[in-house]
Amino acid sequence: MRRWALSSALLLVLLLTTLPDPAKRLQVNAEESSDELTDLPKVEEKLGAVPHGLSTDSEVVQRESESISRKTLRNSAEKFEFQAEVSRLMDIIINSLYSNKDIFLRELISNASDALDKIRFLALTEKEVLGEGDTAKLEIQIKLDKENKILSIRDRGVGMTKEDLIKNLGTIAKSGTSAFVEKMQTGGDLNLIGQFGVGFYSVYLVADYVEVVSKHNDDKQYVWESKADGSFAISEDTWNEPLGRGTEIKLHLRDEAKEYLEEGKLKELVKKYSEFINFPIYLWATKEVDVEVPADEEESSEEESTPETSEEEETEDEEEKKPKTKTVKETTTEWELLNDMKAVWLRNPKEVTEEEYAKFYHSLAKDFGDDKPMSWSHFSAEGDVEFKALLFVPPKAPHDLYESYYNANKSNLKLFVRRVFISDEFDDLLPKYLSFLMGIVDSDTLPLNVSREMLQQHSSLKTIKKKLIRKALDMIRKLAEEDPDEYSNKEKTDEEKSAMEKKRGQYAKFWNEFGKSIKLGIIEDATNRNRLAKLLRFESSKSDGKLVSLDEYISRMKSGQKDIFYLTGSSKEQLEKSPFLEQLTKKNYEVIYFTDPVDEYLMQYLMDYEDKKFQNVSKEGLKLGKDSKLKDLKESFKELTDWWKKALDTEGIDSVKISNRLHNTPCVVVTSKYGWSSNMEKIMQAQTLSDASKQAYMRGKRVLEINPRHPIIKELRDKVAQDNEDVGLKQTARLVYQTALMESGFNLPDPKDFASSIYRSVQKSLDLSPDAAVEEEEEVEEPEVEEKEATKAAEEEPEYEQYDKDEL
Repeated sequence: MRRWALSSALLLVLLLTTLPDPAKRLQVNAEESSDELTDLPKVEEKLGAVPHGLSTDSEVVQRESESISRKTLRNSAEKFEFQAEVSRLMDIIINSLYSNKDIFLRELISNASDALDKIRFLALTEKEVLGEGDTAKLEIQIKLDKENKILSIRDRGVGMTKEDLIKNLGTIAKSGTSAFVEKMQTGGDLNLIGQFGVGFYSVYLVADYVEVVSKHNDDKQYVWESKADGSFAISEDTWNEPLGRGTEIKLHLRDEAKEYLEEGKLKELVKKYSEFINFPIYLWATKEVDVEVPADEEESSEEESTPETSEEEETEDEEEKKPKTKTVKETTTEWELLNDMKAVWLRNPKEVTEEEYAKFYHSLAKDFGDDKPMSWSHFSAEGDVEFKALLFVPPKAPHDLYESYYNANKSNLKLFVRRVFISDEFDDLLPKYLSFLMGIVDSDTLPLNVSREMLQQHSSLKTIKKKLIRKALDMIRKLAEEDPDEYSNKEKTDEEKSAMEKKRGQYAKFWNEFGKSIKLGIIEDATNRNRLAKLLRFESSKSDGKLVSLDEYISRMKSGQKDIFYLTGSSKEQLEKSPFLEQLTKKNYEVIYFTDPVDEYLMQYLMDYEDKKFQNVSKEGLKLGKDSKLKDLKESFKELTDWWKKALDTEGIDSVKISNRLHNTPCVVVTSKYGWSSNMEKIMQAQTLSDASKQAYMRGKRVLEINPRHPIIKELRDKVAQDNEDVGLKQTARLVYQTALMESGFNLPDPKDFASSIYRSVQKSLDLSPDAAVEEEEEVEEPEVEEKEATKAAEEEPEYEQYDKDEL
């Protein structure tokens, strides 16, 4: 053993003496690496430090050369300022006390998945865009550099050009940026950042310096970098590994974020947030494996030092002797697949658990809150058009669901064709009113190799749409049927009742979030209008604050009642005090309350339900049974109604009639059957671009209905009979009409005139003379202080030393 060691040492000395001068080798290598490097001192001077290790290491020289090139390019990089909204967003994130910093990884993986979807879609018609070899592999890679505290996420997606980097990562604030900042400033949850399209900036929860290296097929490779100091820089990338195509994001982690350099932590986060991403996610992971290696020489020596044996024994031992090995633990690194879950929508619904549906929804919707989706429908269709679909009802409505209702192109429904993502911008898959639904449609019938525009015109889409609408409405209907607050569960078993109890109140929650969408569906979708009407919910004069359906209303209609009564207004509290309800309440009729502005439009399309007509109780045509005395009352008050109609000739009143809807109120103003209600008038007047001429036409006729049993009306009748030319009586009648107009929900055309009438009435009740004048205020001359203050200010102004301009 010692002899072998000595001979090895001699051989090593001999080899070292034959090597060329190290400094010369380093100089030659440096010259080959870069034209700028002519000798070793220049390298050291540029880097500011003497390289360590063997001076003949060509990798060291290459790294030093790259470092110089990198520093030179960075000095010449283009600098940009973040747009104001982006800077505000980054300030919120950087200074956030938000505890769940894990979200940054799911946002980066989600963005990487989107980029891979885009390149795969482009490859359907242009196969060459994918490239060859590793570049063609559509996958996401995560790599750790513990020594330098760098976490890298790389994809082989579509990549970004220089202009894309500027546009997407700083200078042009997308619509979601401002919305998210406002949400955060009002106490919003940072966990929702992905829903606003600004998830990239969550990297600053864990990193203080970020590099984005990207290569697009149509541009060179560029690097974007920022320390979140209000600016960023972009330069051509010549020092990083060529990506071929795609994007690599390098996070230089803060000291307090070291936990994200642990493989176990990253595996946990991918499992939690990104298990259902449609592309493989790999982690460059270390792994211990068992390896068979030859036994150590020392062990062999020990065996050789055993006592001597006979020659026969030695011969037998050598024949039986086999190579001696041992098993040792060896650490290797390899790409480890982190998400091997099959696409949920392709599996049998019976095999998918509730937790898996919830996790898939969170991944799909980029909503990682604690709330599960309210409901889901997982189904497949066969026949001429074959597809699989999975639809979800989100737990909450998006922040901008109705703000861009008619302008938004993007849908929440993703279309796949044979497992290849095509688009989420198809308006023909679901109607606008169901755009709040999240989901996936995967068709085997639609063609793959056609443009998106041609695909939109494909006949199969109409069939898919029809089936999706029916399934979506069935899902919402079942949501109501499973709610004990909606339907009686007397016929259910105890086990079924227990299961239903967990779903109590779920439909009321759905209605509060998405009820307006159902109403819009009734307006827009004539084919499914009756199905949608069954999903309507509202409060009524008998509901005690609970929501009731039209079916429930009809089930408790009074005998002989032919119409469904309703009233529109701005709030339930206002409607409960309405004079239009007086006789209806007294006679025990139920009245529906509609308080949403869209309800006015809704009732223009929903004319009837289950052979029952709808009747607005603030309009003409209300029938509450026959009044045997009505004919006599009309005759008794004919002189008053004719006189009053003439007295209000300038007010636009079409007629004055005896009312059958009042009990405690002297009179009300109603509109014609097809004219606007008072509530609709207010809605239209509030429109910025409303047409005054059209309003006058649509306003319809107004009718003053009087209560013949009220003492004020009876006294007016008697006064008119005595002297119908009395000016004071006309003023009183006009004041009563204006009060009725206001109580009926209309705006007064001349509030000043009404106020003057009230003041005159007050004067009369206080026995004040109509000519009583307002006392004049005595005018007191005030000293002119402006001049004094100006003089004082001039005196107090500091004197500045005067300089000659040449001296400056």
